[in-house]
Amino acid sequence: MSSTISPGQNRANSGQPTGANKHPIDADGLYKKVFWRFVPFIMLCYVIAYLDRVNIGFAKLQMSVDLGFSETVFGLGAGIFFLGYFLFELPSNLIMNRVGAKLWIARIMITWGLLSACFVWVQTPTQFYVLRFLLGLAEAGFYPGIILYLTYWFPSHRRAKVVATFMAAIPLSGIFGNPLSGWIIQTFNGTSGWHGWQWMFVIEAIPAVIIGVAVLFVMDNSIRKAKWLTEAEKDFLEAAIVADQKDKVSPTSTAGVFKDARIWHMCLIYFCIVMGQYGLTFWLPTLVKASGVEGALNIGLISAIPFLCAVFAMILIGRRSDRLRERRWHLMIPALLGAVGFVVSALAADNTVIAITFLSLAAMGVLTCSPLFWSLPTAFLSGTAAAAGIAVINSVGNLAGFVSPFLVGWLKDTTHSNESGMFMLAGMLVIGAFAISRTSAKMVNK
Repeated sequence: MSSTISPGQNRANSGQPTGANKHPIDADGLYKKVFWRFVPFIMLCYVIAYLDRVNIGFAKLQMSVDLGFSETVFGLGAGIFFLGYFLFELPSNLIMNRVGAKLWIARIMITWGLLSACFVWVQTPTQFYVLRFLLGLAEAGFYPGIILYLTYWFPSHRRAKVVATFMAAIPLSGIFGNPLSGWIIQTFNGTSGWHGWQWMFVIEAIPAVIIGVAVLFVMDNSIRKAKWLTEAEKDFLEAAIVADQKDKVSPTSTAGVFKDARIWHMCLIYFCIVMGQYGLTFWLPTLVKASGVEGALNIGLISAIPFLCAVFAMILIGRRSDRLRERRWHLMIPALLGAVGFVVSALAADNTVIAITFLSLAAMGVLTCSPLFWSLPTAFLSGTAAAAGIAVINSVGNLAGFVSPFLVGWLKDTTHSNESGMFMLAGMLVIGAFAISRTSAKMVNK
């Protein structure tokens, strides 16, 4: 039902701020207008970003053989991206908070697109490591920057659904990107003397540069600078953000962020979630191949199934979490289901149907956790502390992006089996669920 708020209506009764205009504001209609203005666009940006980040998992099917990379070398190269990401995450978010999202997000996308194309010339492990590290530096700040950007526009009780929709880009990149990557590798292999994986890198880098330029024309740095909003609508949206931040007990400085125990608790939870997330996205093509599927295109099509299931789970559970204003159980249950998915898919690795079914469960659980998680820290962070806090949590949590593929690769080389790696990922999700249970419900259920 639409929420219409008149100027004289008490906000305590309505749950919404009032506008200074002479006519009532349709709150739900206004937030839909904001949503459709830029959320689908930033979702497209993230589809491209995530594809350029994890297409290395598809390149592995051919690249490791062509270049003679072991599972450990490949896992280390895939993960070293996150060391660069970790080092530049906090500075990047603070810079964006100062110069504005429009310029900074555009810079991020263009530079990562150019660097992604450079993988065409990789020949040695050292070159592989260096480029993955530089790609992490270039992309650092995009994801936490967008999470911060959404706090400028949407109050806490509307944010889980929006973040879930934005992060549906992760499974969407798998749905469209995996078949695309498989098709490019299979179709272009040998064209003009290049391997299929070389063509994949250069073709999939082009959209990042194009969309990076488009950012300059689509995104607005703040509500006040949005020319597509009326003055009354701007006043209403700004009042909603002010009201949302009023009761938050947030660190008062960047230094205070590092002293806040809640931040480090959030880092632990997010680290566990990201372990599962990147364990899935980097190694899914390999797991699908191990189940008996042959051919790059077929592997791409089959590996899209878990991501397709995850899209629906993310959006439906995100909406339910917002409607009930409950966060902890909506996080714990998907995390535990993800753990079950990893364990059973590993035990039934030689049965394609069972393996894909439970990999789908793992994807639904792990990928649903990622957007819902951000309802926790943004419930108590605001202002400059939000820029710093989100960056710290994301950078520390994303160190799991280094640890996860490296450990899975090392365990596979050591045990000559995928099972140990999947069991490790399941264990991390159980730890994460326990840490979520220790979070104060009063603090985060908003």
